[in-house]
Amino acid sequence: MFYRPDEPKIVFLCRPQDAGVIPVPVPAKNYLPDWFRRLKPVTEDAVTPTSSGLTVKRCMPFLDAMTTGWIIPLAATVRLEISDSGRTVNSGWDFDREMVSGHGAHQIRGHPRGHLPPCKFHNYWTIRTPPGWSCLFVDPLNRPNGVFELIAGIVDTDTYVSEIHFPFLATGAEGIHIIEQGSPLVQVIPFRREDTLIGEEIRAETPNEGADRERILRNTQASPGWYRDHARERRA
Repeated sequence: MFYRPDEPKIVFLCRPQDAGVIPVPVPAKNYLPDWFRRLKPVTEDAVTPTSSGLTVKRCMPFLDAMTTGWIIPLAATVRLEISDSGRTVNSGWDFDREMVSGHGAHQIRGHPRGHLPPCKFHNYWTIRTPPGWSCLFVDPLNRPNGVFELIAGIVDTDTYVSEIHFPFLATGAEGIHIIEQGSPLVQVIPFRREDTLIGEEIRAETPNEGADRERILRNTQASPGWYRDHARERRA
């Protein structure tokens, strides 16, 4: 597939002194975790002895979530020391600029994890998108790390053309956690704002809509790979 100059594109910019020093953003499809790559088909299990052998590796909704957008890797190795049942978080790094700082506790007041001190990972990539495009920033989907949880957010990257830092909560066990340089930090999913749904319709389905639901349900139950194959046809 060749890029056309008239196609919208996302641009990642770093400071000149960081070029070749900090890891570059990569398409999420190129950053699949090792555990996912090592998955092998399951021929039988205790729950469903007639298993088809399919794992999440063949599950299109799971895979689409993992491979959508881009991954920004951590710029430098960070040490997080979690203590006092998570209420105290200290950090360190070997880098010439700040990698972690505190975040205003008042901004997460009422959050289910509001007892944890909010922190912030510093990011040294600026993101630019075409007019009308924003970016959703989330934890790398289906890649739990067991140490921290990002607070998701949307930024209008067509107008806010500066570095965006990422608030997080340390959720790991007490002790020292090493997060290596290049670890997946955040998943960036661009979207065109005018394409987002702004209306709603809530009602009972029509007979034709019910027939569509039943047809898709029967196809999915008859063949676990039906959605994957159907989606490929639609995208071709």
